[in-house]
Parts: sequence; C-alpha cells; structure tokens
Amino acid sequence: MTRLNCCVVIPTYNNARTLKGVINGVLEYTDRVIIVNDGCTDDTANILEGYPQLEQIRLSNNTGKGIALRLGFQHAVKLGFEYAITIDSDGQHFPDDIPVFLKALEQEDNKNLLLIGARNMDHSTVPKNSSFGNKFSSFWFWVETGIRLRDTQCGYRMYPVKQLQNLKFHTKKFEFEIEAIVRASWNGTLVKNVGVKVHYDETDRVSHFRPITDFVRISILNTVLVTIAFFYIKPRDLYRKLKKKGVKRFLVEDFLHSDDSPKKKAFSIALGVFIGLTPLWGLQTVIVLFLAVLLRLNKVIAFAFSNVSFPPFIPFILYVSLVLGNWVLGQDFLLTSEDISGNFELIQHLKAYVVGSMVLSTFAALLFGMVGYIFLSIFDSKKIVIGNG
Repeated sequence: MTRLNCCVVIPTYNNARTLKGVINGVLEYTDRVIIVNDGCTDDTANILEGYPQLEQIRLSNNTGKGIALRLGFQHAVKLGFEYAITIDSDGQHFPDDIPVFLKALEQEDNKNLLLIGARNMDHSTVPKNSSFGNKFSSFWFWVETGIRLRDTQCGYRMYPVKQLQNLKFHTKKFEFEIEAIVRASWNGTLVKNVGVKVHYDETDRVSHFRPITDFVRISILNTVLVTIAFFYIKPRDLYRKLKKKGVKRFLVEDFLHSDDSPKKKAFSIALGVFIGLTPLWGLQTVIVLFLAVLLRLNKVIAFAFSNVSFPPFIPFILYVSLVLGNWVLGQDFLLTSEDISGNFELIQHLKAYVVGSMVLSTFAALLFGMVGYIFLSIFDSKKIVIGNG
C-alpha cells in the first residue's frame, strides 16, 4: 500500500451492522483508510468514534454514493495518494482481496489503470436482479467503449484517483460508478477486471439501491453516454489514430493486418459504402459505427469506407442517384444548363433521389464488398504463405 501510494475509501450509509467488521478487516492490511459518512442516521457515528486514527468525512445529509466517492477521491488526492481501493460497507466484499488489486497493479505495465472486481455472478447468494443488472451494464459499457468486461457493477475497485481528478463527472448516486469507468476509458485509462469473492448476507446487509428509480437513472446515463460515444468519442479516436499513423500505415496496420477474416472485412467495407451513399447526411458516422458495433464488424474499416461520399464526389453521387431513381420510377430526367448554373432544386426530385440513392448504395456495397473480399482473400493467402515460409 505504501509503495504503490494507495489508500482505501469506504463510503457508508446506514450500514451500522456490518461497518465495524469491514473496517476491522481492512485494518489488517492498511491504516490508510478514508471513511465517508454519507449522512448516516443509524449508529454509524458512534461506531466511527472508535476509529479516531482514520481519516473521516462526515456529511450532514445523504448525498448519494457518487458524491461520497468523489469527495473521498478528492481527499485522497489532497493527502497525496495516487490510487484508492473502494470497498462497500455492507459486508459483501472480503478485505482479504485487497492484495489482489495491489498485485494486479504491480504486474501491469500501464499504471494508468482502473481495476473492477469481477464477482462470480452464478453464486447462489447473488440476487437474480444483480445478475441481470450486471449483464445489462456490461453490454452498454462495451457499446460505449468497445471493452468487454465480466463485471461492471461491482463496488470493489481500484481507482487511479490522481488520473481522474481532471475529469468532469455529472452523476451523484449509484450511476456514478458507471460514468466513472466510461469516462476514464475515454480518457485513456486501462479498465480491467480482477477476480474477487462476494457474499450477500440478507440478514445483515442493507441495500439502498432502488430498483425502479436507479435503473431509470442508469438508463438515462447510458443513453447520454452512447450518444457521446458515437457522435464524438469513436470518430475522435479514429481520427487520432489516422493522424498519428498516417494514411499508409493506418491502412496497412488497421486494415490489411487486422486479425479479422477477409469475409468480416468485406462485410465491413460493404456496410461503410452502403451507409456512406445513403441519404443520411450528418448521421452517417454515428449510424455506421453503431451498426458496426451491433453487427460486430470492423469499426475502422466501416468508418473509413463510409466516407466514400466526401465533398468532391457529392455532385457525381447526386447525379447518378437521380438518374437511377428516375429510371426505376419510369421517369425522364434531363439536367438542363439552367440547373447546372445553380437553380437546381433537389426538393423537386426528392423521391427520385431517395430511390436512386438506395439503388446506388446497394449496388456499390455489393460491388465493393465482393472486390474487397477477393483482394483480401488473395492478400491473406499470401500472408499465410510468407508466414509459413
């Protein structure tokens, strides 16, 4: 704990029956403990009087777990700590798992690390609603960050508090634990699971999670985070990667040398071209990234080919779409000199344009997908031969 500059933060609200056991268990490993009394109205204050040697933050009113954790982190940074292990005060976590976090941190080269305890959610003592909630949360975390975790809801964690101090958080209650790991990941923090034990003793444990209210708050948060991810984070990351590597290196490393199969890459090309040519101006990036994630395709390839309708090509795409649309609808289409001079009104030809753009996008997607598959299959077979040689 000393060498890694780590402390333990214990947020607590009306868990007097289990709090003392949790504190005593933690003290077997460290006295670097910060306890946040989040406006408790039970016997918590009297219990904490027995631990004057520990750092204590007392709030006059209950503010929510998110605020309690944020205040604990701020105090940890103020005391000079770089990491904080958070443990719930309801007795579900085992203090003897503290070394698990420390060992994982020591073994990881990237010290900008956030560790989340991974519980055995199939254990008989784990409530069914907790198991469902964890799967729900883990799915959305994957959508928002591209990272797959076994457990995203466990409160037993190690936060790199020094790295998090410059991030802005907006949530106050249980949903903070989701917002924290998503925003930390977006900021370059490595988020991983470590296995921990868990025990739910319903006789002593007091849960303050409100199934309906808190689930709604979490759902609203995920809606906001998904929107930010697809409209800003994912395009930003792809742009940064392209800018850092350059076009040639980007194509070679992220396109040709990707571990995805030629078939998967070809479908990614087809998806990108299809979305790029459809009349979804302004939404093409977010739609193609969403579908690539949903269909488990290559996001980099799909995004790259969705830019097929870049500005110099737009007049050509509009013209071909109009020609195809009028042909499908059995109408004559003639582009006059007056149209070319700048008086052309697309709204008059909207139906033909929409129909034609769908025909064009479908045909182009099939063509690019098939050509891409043939090329990538040849390249992949050559790579195998060279590798075997």
